[in-house]
Amino acid sequence: MKKILILIACFASLTLAAQGQRWSTEKADKWYAEHKWMTGANFIPSTAINQLEMWQEATFDPQTIDRELGYAQGIGFNTMRVFLHSLAYKADPKGFKKRIDKYLEIANKRGILTMFVFFDDCWSPTSAIGRQPEPKTGIHNSGWLQDPGFPASEQRADDKELQAYVKDILTTFGKDKRILLWDLYNEPGNSNKGDKSLALLKNVFKWAREANPEQPISVGLWKWDFVALNTIQAQNSDVITYHFYEAVADHQRVIELLKTHDRPMICTEYMARTKNNIFSNNMTLLKKENIGAINWGLVAGKTNTIYAWDTPMATGEEPDTWFHDIFRKDGTPYRQDEVNLIKKLNGVK
Repeated sequence: MKKILILIACFASLTLAAQGQRWSTEKADKWYAEHKWMTGANFIPSTAINQLEMWQEATFDPQTIDRELGYAQGIGFNTMRVFLHSLAYKADPKGFKKRIDKYLEIANKRGILTMFVFFDDCWSPTSAIGRQPEPKTGIHNSGWLQDPGFPASEQRADDKELQAYVKDILTTFGKDKRILLWDLYNEPGNSNKGDKSLALLKNVFKWAREANPEQPISVGLWKWDFVALNTIQAQNSDVITYHFYEAVADHQRVIELLKTHDRPMICTEYMARTKNNIFSNNMTLLKKENIGAINWGLVAGKTNTIYAWDTPMATGEEPDTWFHDIFRKDGTPYRQDEVNLIKKLNGVK
């Protein structure tokens, strides 16, 4: 933990000229104050194994999306973090944007704002349009996709198609009040990429500033020894977003250091039960600190995120302790005591 604290303090103290017009601290604070405490989950419908299955026309599933966002609404969640995918756009730009609009219509009906994610360095480095694979038995996120993948994330850092995709989405929906925030790049440097993701990270900030959406932009901090990447992320984000899956005592220390950026904060990934990162300790801490709380997972489904990252179960049986997720497909809570606590923290009777 000492190493983490030193490295956070290091990049917090660095200065970097923002690309474009970064929001002032005053503007960011005003924006945050205009919203309720942000709580919710990273959302994909239980019928989708990955981002393409969620967004392609043949498998887009508004009925399941509506039902499962209803579960979220019922426990007081008001924010969902949702991953897009550039291949879904490339295959059908107009249709993709219509489906985004349909998703936003459903979420808005449920009183839920959305933060969309563009690029991602996690899990499978290759992806293809069309029918997606079936889940691998007992394996966490067996079909999740990087975007644009590897080596594409390095080789296509200046890609005109990627630039056009980001700017089209941001200009089409850049004034849409149903969108809370744009999360430009999930966990840059993951999958052993490290600084190979720097060029694309810098460019997606540049493209977003040129598109100039009304909503804030951010890229979440997640690996504390990625000093070069972290510096770009922290110094170019309008609000500070971050991920944390470790012990609550360490979480408190990280929060204290991230406060040195003097900007609103949202934890956009947390909650891993087998690591004792749970609602009763971490969500309670985030509520106390007035930091947005977006856990990983809502409904158990094809992503297999009830299984831990590094603990596959070849039999496919349900683990004694779910890693992520809150509900079964029928809306039954995995743990009623957790749902009771979430409702209490969200002020739901």
